[in-house]
Amino acid sequence: MKVLLKLGLFYGIIYLFIEESYLNYPEYFPKTKYDFSKNNLSKTKIELGRMLFYDPILSIDSTISCESCHSPYNAFSHTDHRLSHGINDKIGKRNAPPLFNLAWKSSFMRDGAVNHLDMQSLVPITDSLEMGNSLGNLLYKLKKNQKYINMFYEAFGDSTINLDRVLKSISQFELTLISKNSKYDRFRLGEDHFSDQETRGYELFKKNCSNCHEEPMFTNYKFENNSLEINQVLLDSGRFSITKNSNDFMSFEVPSLRNLSYTYPYMHDGRFSNLFEVLKHYSGPKFNYVSLTEKEIIDIISFLLTLNDKEFILNPENKFPVNKLLK
Repeated sequence: MKVLLKLGLFYGIIYLFIEESYLNYPEYFPKTKYDFSKNNLSKTKIELGRMLFYDPILSIDSTISCESCHSPYNAFSHTDHRLSHGINDKIGKRNAPPLFNLAWKSSFMRDGAVNHLDMQSLVPITDSLEMGNSLGNLLYKLKKNQKYINMFYEAFGDSTINLDRVLKSISQFELTLISKNSKYDRFRLGEDHFSDQETRGYELFKKNCSNCHEEPMFTNYKFENNSLEINQVLLDSGRFSITKNSNDFMSFEVPSLRNLSYTYPYMHDGRFSNLFEVLKHYSGPKFNYVSLTEKEIIDIISFLLTLNDKEFILNPENKFPVNKLLK
C-alpha cells in the first residue's frame, strides 16, 4: 500500500499504517475517500461492528438484522426477493444493494440520500419498513445487554454505549468488506489470463460500458438515468426525491459490476432477473447509446463473470460471529 512509503516519518503516519493494515487492496485501486483519522480501525471495534451487523437487536422487535437484507453469501445483498423485507413482513421500496469497497464511496443509498458511511445505518434502523426502531430504544436495549457492555469496554476502554460508537463500529466492520480477488484482479496483477471470449467481452465492455462503470471499481460513483420507466407501484423517482432537480428524475447510483453472479436481481427495484435482460435493455430502443448483437451480449457477460470474487464470498472473517453472538 502507498501508506508504507510514509512509514517512519512521524508517529501519526506509523499509526495510520497500522490501522490501514486492515484494508489490504491492490495498488491499482484508487485512493480511499473515507477519513480514517476520525475512526481508526481496530480489531476490537471491527469485531463489535460485526456483532452489531448480524444481531437483530437493532430492530424494534429483534427480528431483523443488517444481514437479513445483506447476506455475505450474496456479496452482502439478497437474491430471494426483488425488494427488501423488514419487520412484520413489511416490504420496502428498493432492492438491497451489495456492500463492498465502501471506503471508496462518498454517498450512500441508491439515491445518495446519505453522504457518510457512519450515518448510513441510521436509515434502515429507523425506517418503518425495515427495522422500525427508535434510537433511544436501540441504546436502551444495548445498555441492558451485558455482552455488549463488555464488548464496548474492550473496544473503547470504557463501557459507555452511545450512538456515535454504535455507528462507527458498524462502519468499521463494513470498511473491511473489500472485494479484490476476482479473475479480473488476477489478470491485472499478471497472475491469470482471459479466454478469447472474455477478451472479446472486455473490449466490448471498454467500448460500450466503461463511461459509467470505470475500472477498477466498475462504477463512476455518479447518478445516472439509464432510461428505465418509473415503477407505477413504487413511484420511485430516484435522486429527484432528494434534490427536487428535474434533471435528476429517475437517476440512480451507478452500481459496481463486481460480484454480479451473487447480487441478482438487478436495478433499484430488482426488475431484471438476469444479466441478459439487463444488456438487452441497454441495447434496446429506449437506450440510445449502445447497439449490441446477442453474441456480443454473451461475450460481455463472459467478461462480467470475471468480476466475481469467490474468496470474498467465502471469507470466514466476514461471516456470522457464531462464537460470540450465540454464546
